[in-house]
Amino acid sequence: MEAKQWTVQIYITEEGDDTHARAVLSTQDTSIVTGRGTARRNPTDRPIPEIGDELAASRALEDLAIRLHDVASDDIVALAGHVVP
Repeated sequence: MEAKQWTVQIYITEEGDDTHARAVLSTQDTSIVTGRGTARRNPTDRPIPEIGDELAASRALEDLAIRLHDVASDDIVALAGHVVP
């Protein structure tokens, strides 16, 4: 059996009190799915960049999971010819 390897890369940028993350899934068949997440630091909180990175990345991964599920659902519909509950 052939092992498959999928890769997720997370890109994080900061703009002031906002942290943005983009999670990009690449598969062996060159499929790409992207999720996005944002975290906003309350100006009264101490600036701890790692927390913003963690929150934004986790939200991007959550969005990626939802988008990947949607891709799988669309594939099922295409193969079945009708919406699967």
